[in-house]
Amino acid sequence: MAKNHVTTTINGEPVEYLCETSQTLLDVLRDELGLTGSKEGCASGDCGSCSVTIDGRLVCSCLVMGVEASGKSITTIEGMADGDKLHPLQQKFLEQAALQCGICTPGMLIAAKSLLERNPDPTETEVRYWLAGNLCRCTGYDKIIRTVMDVAAEMRSA
Repeated sequence: MAKNHVTTTINGEPVEYLCETSQTLLDVLRDELGLTGSKEGCASGDCGSCSVTIDGRLVCSCLVMGVEASGKSITTIEGMADGDKLHPLQQKFLEQAALQCGICTPGMLIAAKSLLERNPDPTETEVRYWLAGNLCRCTGYDKIIRTVMDVAAEMRSA
């Protein structure tokens, strides 16, 4: 089967890759580009573990075809930190133990970052609504919600 040549930007860097028309963006990220931070939890867009942003829009990468990324700007969990300096959400998730097995964590972090970029002062209800597309089977969500709220407050006061 012929492969498609795709030119895109991932985590601020120009990237070119070859992919089949049937490959999802998640498969391309993980299998072709070695960006394994995004996880496959369901392959149907129900769990949010594979969340990335495309041109600033939060999406499940298992529902986007790799060829659709052409000309787009993609941010994955690997692009969240600034070198060795973790994003405030990543740091606070660690400090407050807002994670357990780690399968949902990349998607939760990308979704939370996307929320705070749009709304730096969310209510708890807004945080819960924004993260509703991310399923976690371990934590019960309480620490995650509290952590996002804490980071929002800290980022506003900084």
